[in-house]
Amino acid sequence: MLQKFSEKNRDLLVNINGQLVHRDQAGISPFDSVVQGGDAVWEGLRLYSGRIFRLNEHLDRLRSSALGLAFTQIPTHAQITEQIRRTLAANRMNDGVHIRLTLTRGVKITSGMDPRLNQSGPTLIVLAEHKPPVYDKAGLALVTSSVRRFPPDCLDPKIHHNNLIQSILAKIEANVAGADDALMLDTRGFVAETNATHVFIVDHGQVLTPRTVACPEGITRAVVLELCREAKISHAERDLSLTEVYRADEMFCTGTMGELAAVTKVDGRTIGSGQPGPMTRRLSELFAERTRTEGVPIV
Repeated sequence: MLQKFSEKNRDLLVNINGQLVHRDQAGISPFDSVVQGGDAVWEGLRLYSGRIFRLNEHLDRLRSSALGLAFTQIPTHAQITEQIRRTLAANRMNDGVHIRLTLTRGVKITSGMDPRLNQSGPTLIVLAEHKPPVYDKAGLALVTSSVRRFPPDCLDPKIHHNNLIQSILAKIEANVAGADDALMLDTRGFVAETNATHVFIVDHGQVLTPRTVACPEGITRAVVLELCREAKISHAERDLSLTEVYRADEMFCTGTMGELAAVTKVDGRTIGSGQPGPMTRRLSELFAERTRTEGVPIV
């Protein structure tokens, strides 16, 4: 799975601290914390027919992550929402849009890791692109990565930070193996997530997903669990081993950028029938109905 450039995005206007600039002129200071050490937090949002799905939940997670990194200044939800609104309006966007928010600790007075060198407040970047869900809904192939996800005693996954080297290294392994993405384990050998999404399996009608021990608190993941509760679908959050993945009836991954997408092969092994299963299709339909009817109006 390789995303491609869209001509719709050739003349995007990017919002950096309230300034809207052409994508080719957009720039971040070499003294900014995100450049110096990946010292930033981020969120991915999706725009459906003028509404952003689960906007408040995403902004809550952004704030929580910033607090976890001891940011001294964090814009309010209203301030961030206004900059999103301005960005979408400037680009005349209404639907089929993915928005990446980045909040950095800000610009340092001199290079170095010490947060006390940040004396000019945070940097807020709003990047909105015309981008439909990126995953092939016909079925993805994963390969298990040798790179492990950190547990909370190494780096708490509840901080949704910009230091994505683990994910990039895992993605490199997937690329070399000819897979769509990499399945990542925690340090105990249990399934954590992929390099970019949360994962679920279906076993005898029960929907299972890993605990948030070595993966972040996913927004789409939470929606799927909510849909299971409402539809009275048996489900659980617990440790999952690779053996349980290999013998699963179905598997799918979740995320804002790709919504729900079936996984039909892991490490060369066919999962279930090798096609998107009935539970995956059912939850995908329930999720699509939710995104059609919910969201914060912003356009």
